[in-house]
This record gives sequence, C-alpha cells and structure tokens, in this order.
Amino acid sequence: MKRLQLFGLLNNDMDQIEKELYRSVQGDDDLLTETSMHLLKAGGKRLRPIFVLMGGKFGRYDLQKLKCIAVPLELIHSASLVHDDVIDDAELRRGELTVKAKWGDKIAMYTGDYIYAKALIMTTELKNPRIHQILSKAMVEMSIGEMEQIRDFFNTEQSVRHYLQRIRRKTALLIAVSCQLGALAADAEPESARLLYNYGYNVGMAFQIRDDLLDLSGTEKQIGKPPGSDMRQGNITLPVIYTLEDERLRTSLLDEISSIREGHSSVGRAIDLILTGEGISRAEELASRYIAKALNALDQLPNSRTKRNLRDIAFFVTGRAY
Repeated sequence: MKRLQLFGLLNNDMDQIEKELYRSVQGDDDLLTETSMHLLKAGGKRLRPIFVLMGGKFGRYDLQKLKCIAVPLELIHSASLVHDDVIDDAELRRGELTVKAKWGDKIAMYTGDYIYAKALIMTTELKNPRIHQILSKAMVEMSIGEMEQIRDFFNTEQSVRHYLQRIRRKTALLIAVSCQLGALAADAEPESARLLYNYGYNVGMAFQIRDDLLDLSGTEKQIGKPPGSDMRQGNITLPVIYTLEDERLRTSLLDEISSIREGHSSVGRAIDLILTGEGISRAEELASRYIAKALNALDQLPNSRTKRNLRDIAFFVTGRAY
C-alpha cells in the first residue's frame, strides 16, 4: 500500500517524515533494525503523520517540531501491528510476510517493543507535558482495546456498542490524537485542537468500520492479506454482528463461525452469508454517519486549503478500496 497522494503541498514534508521513520529505527542491533525496517518498507497510508502535519497547519507550522509527533505516532501504530500479527498468527501484512512469519513470535514481540521505545525517545524532544500525557493515555487505551479484542475472539454475543468501544480504543483514538497533537505542537488555539480531535475521532471510527468491511468484500490484492482474515482469527466485526441480528441468517452463520473456530471450514461460506444480508449496508451507513460528524467538526474550523484537504480525506475514508 502506498502513502496517500492527496496533498501536493505536504508531499515534500512527508518525504522527510518517511526518511525520518527509517532513521528512527536504526540502532546497535542489526537484527532489530532489519525487522523494524521490514514493516516500514512494506509501506502504508501514513495517515497518522499526515493528520499531524495537517493539524499543525492550524497553528505555527514547524516541521522540526511536528516530526517529533508525526514519526512517533506512525511508529506506535507500526509496533501495534507487529504485536497484532503475533496474536492473530498472521502471515501477510501489506502484501508482505509479517515479521512474525519471517522471524518468529519471539523476535516479533521484541521488535514491537523496540519500535515503541524508539517512538518514546523521539517524543522527549518536545517539552509540552500535555502532549506526553495525551499520548501516554492513548497508548494505555490502545492496550485495553487489544485486550478486549483478544477476550472477544469468536464471541458471537457481543453488542454493537461493545464493538464500537473496542475500535474507539484500538483505532479511533490514535487518529484523533494525531490531529490534536499536531495542533498542540504548533501552538494552535485550544478550540481548534478540540475540533480537530473530534474530526479525527469520527474519521477514525469510520476508517475502522470501512477496514472491517474491506476484509469481507475486498480482494487480497486490494487489502494485502486474504479476505476474511478477521473472521478466521476470531475477530467478530460490525458486518458480522449486524448479520447475526438477522434471524434468517443467524443460525447458519453461527454454524459457520463455529466450524471456522474448530478448523473445519474456510471463511468462504460465512462471507457469502454476510453478503446476502444487510450487514454490509448497515455498517456502511454507520460509517457514513461518523463521517457526517467529522465534517460537522470541520465546518467549525477556519476556512483554508488544509480544511478542504481534511474534507477530502473524510470522503476518501468512506470510499477507499484499500
């Protein structure tokens, strides 16, 4: 997956962020450097650094300060993916072998820890304690979200509310604080930082719902991993929850999920059942409602090219094919 190419004015700065990402994981241990670089070089949309830089546009834009937030946030996201792949026993990420698949569980876990540590080292260059408090709290919430997901593997009785709380912690908060911390690092007005947080939170919720939809309706080429990976790993996502609420499909889908858990069935039949119901369309509708909330927050910010770009991102999130 390539970095988003929507924002011409930021491309040069994002090139610098990309180089800084690679520099940041260099260290004395050659293996940790290699494993860390493996995931970074596989690419990614780099949404979180982009949001940091765009948040910085609402204050005194200074790339040297902003990179001390933009790079760590992408590193934190990357570290969580390395750990996720161990928990999920995942073989592919972004179309490449995962660190876990290539080097094993133990190396992958220490690689994730190493990337987290590198992220924290870089943030120490900023002296604003509020930035560190917000970032630390977000990391705690991410960890809780990950634990909730593990506890809920193959839990077909979970509610929509519980799912939304989980993705808030796992995904939306880090995107929200990316927007917020970019503004704070640039000394933007507190109200602008608050509105950017609200924008990022709602975009993050829509982004994760859309990601869960793509896992069921996308191709391996589009999403960089086999379709149905979430269900195969036991992660019950929003379209599945909605489909289980349909009495016409519930029993059949429960049977398929039970067979998947026991290793007796592939996910193909379960996906077919979900695609015949209203789970996909209902999830898309909810994602659209989150985007509407994001745009409402955005409307309260001063008019600028950055504001228009943020609007473009919101629409991209709901319509993306990868």
